[in-house]
Amino acid sequence: MNDQTLLNRITINPDISFGKPTIRGLRYSVEWLLELLSSGMNADEILADYEDLQKEDIQAVFLYAARLSQVKRMSLAVA
Repeated sequence: MNDQTLLNRITINPDISFGKPTIRGLRYSVEWLLELLSSGMNADEILADYEDLQKEDIQAVFLYAARLSQVKRMSLAVA
């Protein structure tokens, strides 16, 4: 599956989850899924607990997060 096909799984709809990016228009936000993964759950555990999610959804979330982190330049605020 190519990158664009994966990214197409991430949808933004102002009527779902307050307009946060979600997976395939479901009420699973990218943020929520990243929090599950960072808490220590692995992909297999998530897929077992949430049967309407697919392996490609998790791949799409990782790709989406990677694209968001591609910052060209950051400057630190000095206090």
